Amino acid sequence: MSIDTSDYQKPLPVPDEDSQPFFAGAREQKLMIQRCSTCGTAMWPVKTRCINCLEAELTWVQASGQGTLYSFVLMHQVYHPGFASEVPYNIAEVDLAEGLRIITNIIGCPNDQLRIGMSLEATFESLADEITLPKFKPARA
Repeated sequence: MSIDTSDYQKPLPVPDEDSQPFFAGAREQKLMIQRCSTCGTAMWPVKTRCINCLEAELTWVQASGQGTLYSFVLMHQVYHPGFASEVPYNIAEVDLAEGLRIITNIIGCPNDQLRIGMSLEATFESLADEITLPKFKPARA
């Protein structure tokens, strides 16, 4: 279900040719990452060459969606008016099971209950027909 973007106040990402597979996967509730076809290194954010061997043969693969909270901060400052009603909100670094770290938000958990090392799973927030963003929530036990 997407929200009405006519009233949406936050900035929306604009997918480009390189990031389109990521956003296409998110629309299908899949967390997509890049993997080097030569050495197998998993990567995020989007790259045009492998960060390990510099080869350009990269493929998009579905990540498990499982992760661990590595770190987080709570934003108390309103840097963009679209976020004013959500202050304080979290910005988190999540270590994926595939061995890479991404920046996201943790939802479904009060900020005072966030704990480094907690198990998380991907969930998706549909913002518009073309834009769905991955977020994370506490993993079900």
